[in-house]
Amino acid sequence: MDEKILQEAVEEQGPKEEAGHISKEEGISFNAVLQLRLEYKNILKIEHLWEFTSLTKLQLNNNLIQKIEGLANLTNIKWLDLSFNNIEKIEGLETLTKLEDLTFYNNKISCIENMDALNNLTFFGIGNNCLGQLDNVIYLRRFKNLHTLNLAGNPLAQEANYKLFIAAYLSDLAYLDYRLLNGETKKQAFAKYQYAIEEIRHNELQTLKATEAEQKRQEELQQHQEAFVENLNGSQLFDSMFAQDPEAQKLNQLPGVAVLLQLVGLCIQMFESGFAEQKLREAEVKAFLEVLQEAVREKQQRSAQLVSDFEKHRKKRILDLKQVEDAAKEEAQVNQYMTEIKTLGDSCLLLELQLVDQLEEIIKDFERNITDMVGSFNETVQGIYPFHTIVHSNPHYALAPLCRDLENNLHEVIKDIAMATLEKVAKNEVEDDLPDVVRALFVDKETVMNAVGASHDSHMSRIDNREDKLVTRINAWMMNLIKKIQDEEVWRNRKCISEIQYFIQHLRNQLEEVLHHE
Repeated sequence: MDEKILQEAVEEQGPKEEAGHISKEEGISFNAVLQLRLEYKNILKIEHLWEFTSLTKLQLNNNLIQKIEGLANLTNIKWLDLSFNNIEKIEGLETLTKLEDLTFYNNKISCIENMDALNNLTFFGIGNNCLGQLDNVIYLRRFKNLHTLNLAGNPLAQEANYKLFIAAYLSDLAYLDYRLLNGETKKQAFAKYQYAIEEIRHNELQTLKATEAEQKRQEELQQHQEAFVENLNGSQLFDSMFAQDPEAQKLNQLPGVAVLLQLVGLCIQMFESGFAEQKLREAEVKAFLEVLQEAVREKQQRSAQLVSDFEKHRKKRILDLKQVEDAAKEEAQVNQYMTEIKTLGDSCLLLELQLVDQLEEIIKDFERNITDMVGSFNETVQGIYPFHTIVHSNPHYALAPLCRDLENNLHEVIKDIAMATLEKVAKNEVEDDLPDVVRALFVDKETVMNAVGASHDSHMSRIDNREDKLVTRINAWMMNLIKKIQDEEVWRNRKCISEIQYFIQHLRNQLEEVLHHE
């Protein structure tokens, strides 16, 4: 398949007679083509279709195609015929989510697979292929809108219970091999496969519940990530501090070592504070966009009014110029009209200049507000005031330093207990229930202190990394947001000025044409 074949097919199937001549001269845009027939073209490979983004119907039947590929951009396609080819595997359909009618008749396909994205499928023709396992048809249960299925000519269609099996597992199917599945057939099918169907329905329900739960979890995670406090609404940070720290796991078994549960409370407090401030930031962005859009709308209305007022007199000016015979009067009218065009352009540019100044102030106010909000949140996390080792009631109180203080306190406690335990081991006074892996640490003071120090360093590193990640991401979000707003305003301004200049030049060109025809 090459571009020449595509161009010829588009021209052949396009408008006829006079409209066809015009289309051929001007050229037909591939992205405007809705239907395309490419049958009997000896096509070996599907390619060069990336421009056909509006295509809804594609016929590639009766060719030599071996692999399904090159269809990724055809996201609007609803009808696809790949029958009478040499295809061995179903693939390459991931983006065709609007597909309703799919035909693979007379190919070499041995497995129904890789069609998960085709949720709108209503007709599926895969007759005269190499499907041999009835169980493979169960895959089609995911397509709730499927009402017509053709499997005739496959080895599985020779199975004794073929029809009843299909009717049982695809209970919403209306037609099988172009024949109606009547109520009696479906009743017999259910009776034969009742227990198997009930089991598969139960499994599907469990899968659906698990999928919905995971989807909900992902949505919540997305919300938490947007607030930059993901995995802080529980013990995740605490767990991560000990999960990969075998020394800490051993030391925590020493008598008298308290678990650092206060850290979980601090993380939850940080999460709640961050989530609340995210809502405030969202409200600030929304309010800013509303003010910005209202200013642009107001300016557009005023500009439109200027153009409307000009248009009321433009036609009369042109008509007067066409009728005037005196050269002096014509020159005076032309000069007046040119002055009016210039005045219109200057007025539109002045409105745009005023809007630019207005938006510059609006954007500066927003930048100050959002910078203050992000700075406040960073202070909550990092802190700029003296810290204590208790959880403060003020949600804007520095939280990360408190986490460090808790870890430092725990470190001192563990160090004292470890030294005391070392003395007991030396005197053979240690409790009998002390695990052997813990007892092995107490060879000498250096070994014990190394273990305690390594554990402490690991925990502090986890706390530091989580703080750095949070602060870095929220600062990057703020900078990217501000840059995006500024870039969009520059683009809007340039586009507006370009449109004004184009319109003014268009009016001047119209005047030149009138004068030229005279």
